Amino acid sequence: MYRSGFVTVIGRPNVGKSTLLNKVIGEKISIISDKPQTTRNKIQLVYTEEDCQIVFLDTPGIQMPKNKLGEYMLKVSKSTLEEVDIVTYMVDNSMEIGKLDNYIIGEIKDISTPIVLLINKCDQLKDEEVEYLVNKYSQMGLFEKIIPISALNGTNIDEYIEVMKKLLPEGPQYFPEDMITDQPERFIIAEIIREKALLNLDEEVPHGIFVEVEKVKGREDKDLIDVFATIYCEKESHKGIIIGKGGRMLRAIGKSAREDIERLMASKINLQLWVKVEKDWRDRENKVRYFGYK
Repeated sequence: MYRSGFVTVIGRPNVGKSTLLNKVIGEKISIISDKPQTTRNKIQLVYTEEDCQIVFLDTPGIQMPKNKLGEYMLKVSKSTLEEVDIVTYMVDNSMEIGKLDNYIIGEIKDISTPIVLLINKCDQLKDEEVEYLVNKYSQMGLFEKIIPISALNGTNIDEYIEVMKKLLPEGPQYFPEDMITDQPERFIIAEIIREKALLNLDEEVPHGIFVEVEKVKGREDKDLIDVFATIYCEKESHKGIIIGKGGRMLRAIGKSAREDIERLMASKINLQLWVKVEKDWRDRENKVRYFGYK
């Protein structure tokens, strides 16, 4: 019997959703940083074996919105709950359940979709602490299965996949077996650049960044691909920070992004970056939509 279906992965920001899915897929598709709002879109990642195909939806971390972009991200995350075959709810190893997780639990407690709970970063806990958390969440009576994992180390990821297989319905293969994401090449390149900006920049700057890849063009005479991209930010002062003294910061972002893009495309990359200001775009619905968040 061939099983297939769609699985949304939800949770508050920074619990490790993208790390989990990159580990499952075996490729770096969803970007990772230690800052909230890293994932903004609903990204489909495809896991295929001989007897199953699981289409994972990596969604933005659920949090209270502060602007139009935040409203969009919350809507994306909540909209997947009734559209999929399984909900994976991911929490970290905190001993107490915080306000945001209680909000999420309130949102999912009445849905009919089966829910699997992953408790991440359990490699940092003692056995009795893991047992305490499993018992605490078990008492809620919400979850088909509770699995302690380490997304970073890959601990119990195989068990998670086996649970998914058992819960998925019989179904067709939705995507070719060699396809791992529904996102176009330009989107992945833009996300890689945005990740490097998130990793390099100060706390207040990254949330207002959007990256647009304007051109990807191979050169016929050599093994080289030109990539032209613009980093948009919300303030002139942020533009100066992104560029850095003597262009130092922009070069650092470009260098680390180029290395990942070369691995993705298996080719040498000539990456050209520009920085432009689009004032307070996250608060302007027309700009949020123009940048593709709709």
